[in-house]
Amino acid sequence: MSLNDPLGDLLTRIRNGQAARLAAIHSPSSKLRTNVLEVLKREGYIRDYKVSQQDNGIAELNVELKYSEGQPVIREIKRVSKPGRRVYTQIKDVPRVYNGLGISILSTPRGVLSDKEAREANVGGEILCRVF
Repeated sequence: MSLNDPLGDLLTRIRNGQAARLAAIHSPSSKLRTNVLEVLKREGYIRDYKVSQQDNGIAELNVELKYSEGQPVIREIKRVSKPGRRVYTQIKDVPRVYNGLGISILSTPRGVLSDKEAREANVGGEILCRVF
């Protein structure tokens, strides 16, 4: 199966999984997806993720979703830069999500970072998504 927007697919799976109150979701694996999940884990939006091999040799991500008092920790997760319209930013213009309560995830020359990490590293890049 060919996907035009693999990251958008992952974000939709997370959004749908939390709406259905699932404990975990499954998604095909890729470097970008793994890096975005690593940022979400560091920032405390998901419990954990694991990469496993299926019988046919294809890698799959198992993402454990996180809830607080029965409510999903991720209230909003949106794709910003899409395949048809890429959104880039300089370090001085990195947007704050809900005045710092949420995060933006950026793809920078130093890897995939949250907006806080990008400010510390003084690098800009492509804004992949925003999470609150």
